[in-house]
Amino acid sequence: MKRFSRPVLSAILCGGLVAGTLDIGSAALINWIDPSIILRAIASGLLGSTSFQDGLRSAVLGLFLQWFMSILIAACLVGAARRIRMILRHWTLAGLLYGGVVFFVMNYIVVPLSRAPFGPSDFTAAKFVENFLAMLLFGWIVAAFARLFLGHDGMKDL
Repeated sequence: MKRFSRPVLSAILCGGLVAGTLDIGSAALINWIDPSIILRAIASGLLGSTSFQDGLRSAVLGLFLQWFMSILIAACLVGAARRIRMILRHWTLAGLLYGGVVFFVMNYIVVPLSRAPFGPSDFTAAKFVENFLAMLLFGWIVAAFARLFLGHDGMKDL
């Protein structure tokens, strides 16, 4: 099994944790609700509706799940960037595109397969756009950390 270098781990952890944390804040702002409710909504993917009555334990679980998923999402982009150097050369575009892909995978595959009591059919047009833009930012942040820690082959960025 191949070991990860310090720059690879740094890109994955920093990208995942920063993007994941900001994603919680974005969701709270988009919905004008307390971040702890967002965290319980994330936990509802495992616990169902009961996560909204469980308080702090569900919020902590939601935070763990958010960071876990965010780190996995970052690891996918960083892994691809190690093999496809164009991702690092054009990190801005790559990050935005990746964020778009993540938006659709999360909202139309992951959430419907979870126990969450909501789904993409609950989006209004405005909420769809706001959440899509937030996920573009998520992808951009992950790509920015990949570029920061892995370099860019001396090529000009977009």
